[in-house]
Amino acid sequence: MVRAETAQRHSRAQTGLIGTYQVDAYLTITEPSKGEYSEKRSKFLAFAFHVENTDEVKQLVSQYEREYYDARHVCYAYVIGHLRNQFRAVDHGEPSGTAGKPILGQLNKRELTNTLVIVVRYFGGIKLGTSGLQNAYKQATIMALDEAIVEERTVDVTMAAMFEYPLMNDVMRVVKEMNPRILSQNFEMTCQLQLQIRQSEASQLKTRLELIRGVTVEIQ
Repeated sequence: MVRAETAQRHSRAQTGLIGTYQVDAYLTITEPSKGEYSEKRSKFLAFAFHVENTDEVKQLVSQYEREYYDARHVCYAYVIGHLRNQFRAVDHGEPSGTAGKPILGQLNKRELTNTLVIVVRYFGGIKLGTSGLQNAYKQATIMALDEAIVEERTVDVTMAAMFEYPLMNDVMRVVKEMNPRILSQNFEMTCQLQLQIRQSEASQLKTRLELIRGVTVEIQ
């Protein structure tokens, strides 16, 4: 489970948004965005998307290959997972390392994950050379990501706490102090709370609830 904590538009002036986050928090974009860069009559159209898995990546890449069937190249890169441990860079016919790698480089620079950037190139008749291509794909990616809304999300744990009604005050005191999200609640003779809290705080919440004699906690 993930939960959004903050959202704001990212721009070159907002470099302070990018930092080092705990393993249970990550940065991603929330909506599609796009940018366009031209160099020596070649046109580079960049499109950024939020994705959750490689199936979504494949669907989007296939869609854009069909839509821009007349383009010379449809290159892309993505990063997936809150640990940023799934990634790929694809040059799609461009010289090795000149397209996918600079796209991926911008995702890494901004510490983004669950994010795909596709760059469509229309060849203008003039070769750009290795450095020219790298810069063009980089600049197109920058333009698309500068228009994206960047959001910090957390990796959350869901748990159920079961207890008898007389323990209500003790349980709710812990809930108030640790402030998990209450997903559902049932306050009959045998009560149950379904709670959600960020991964780094889950163990502490579970321990504090189980210290109340008569409370049972199950991780879901």
